[in-house]
Amino acid sequence: MTAARATDRRPPAADDLLIVDDHPIVLRGFRRLAEEAGVALVHEAADIVSGYRTFHRYRPGIVVTDLNFRDDGLSGLSLIRRIRALEPATRILAFSMHDDPVIVSRALESGALAFVLKDAGTATFLEAIEAVRAGRGYLQHRLATDVAMLNAGGRHAPLARLSARELQILSLLSRGRSYAAIADTLSVSYRTVINANSSMRRKLGAGSQAELIQIAVSQGGMSA
Repeated sequence: MTAARATDRRPPAADDLLIVDDHPIVLRGFRRLAEEAGVALVHEAADIVSGYRTFHRYRPGIVVTDLNFRDDGLSGLSLIRRIRALEPATRILAFSMHDDPVIVSRALESGALAFVLKDAGTATFLEAIEAVRAGRGYLQHRLATDVAMLNAGGRHAPLARLSARELQILSLLSRGRSYAAIADTLSVSYRTVINANSSMRRKLGAGSQAELIQIAVSQGGMSA
């Protein structure tokens, strides 16, 4: 077995944590929270590429990641999927400024075990970290209620018809990204982006590309 193959099979470091966010203040703040919670070792990354590389190298048992990274839209969803594909046992806490239940639901579908809003208090973050360390799911009460209503069909939310991948592509489209740029960001083919675009227009009843993007922006601030 080669050294590379041996590394790929290394078990997760259960007590270690990786925090991925593009704001230095958030990184420092969450490091302090993790240390306060008794996490043994905290790794940091400022974008999804370095986040995945850091995870691949150290295999921390816990990952905390934002969903939005500057001009890359909801690329945190891709990071969550890639990490879970590489190491299914990894416990992931997603956090974001977005409180739309559709986005929360898609993060959970992508593989996150918990979701916390960025404006939550310190106590909430500590509770979430403890839950994830123990392998339990965690959602703030209001988010849990909204997601439950969404899944039960109790809320009219056009974006609920979209898959996690389509939601991510729509987020990038709303930021003015070209098909080629989106394909490169998500590591998918150009044809995949085109097909997803056609699927979204059909699901959302958009008669044009401009109307599709308008729906994205109007449904929860996709370009924020």
